[in-house]
Amino acid sequence: FLYFIGKEGKAPSMRNYRNFNKVSKNPRRKFERERLDRELKLCGQYGLRCKREIWRVNLTLSKMRRIARELLTLSETHPRRQLEGSALLRRCHDLGILEDEKDKLDYVLSL
Repeated sequence: FLYFIGKEGKAPSMRNYRNFNKVSKNPRRKFERERLDRELKLCGQYGLRCKREIWRVNLTLSKMRRIARELLTLSETHPRRQLEGSALLRRCHDLGILEDEKDKLDYVLSL
C-alpha cells in the first residue's frame, strides 16, 4: 500500500470521468466533393465552428429516426409506443426540430 502514496502523502484519486457514448460519427468517404461542399455551405449558413458539429447533429437525427422506426412497428395501443413516442416527440418539439402541429411519429422519419 505504501508504494501508492504520492509526494503529497495521500493516495491518488481514482475517479474516471470519461463518457463512453459516441457523440459524432465521421463520414465513410473523407473526400467526397458533394458532401464537402454541402457541409461547407451549412457551416457558413449557420455559423458552425467545425464539421464535427454537423456530424453530431446528423448522428442525433439518425438515432431519433431509428427509435421512431422501431416504435412504428409496435401497435398504436402498445404502452411502450405511447410512452416513448410521446417522449421522442416532446424532445423534437423542445429542440425545435418539429413544429407543434406535427404530432406523429411519421414526421420524425422525415427529418
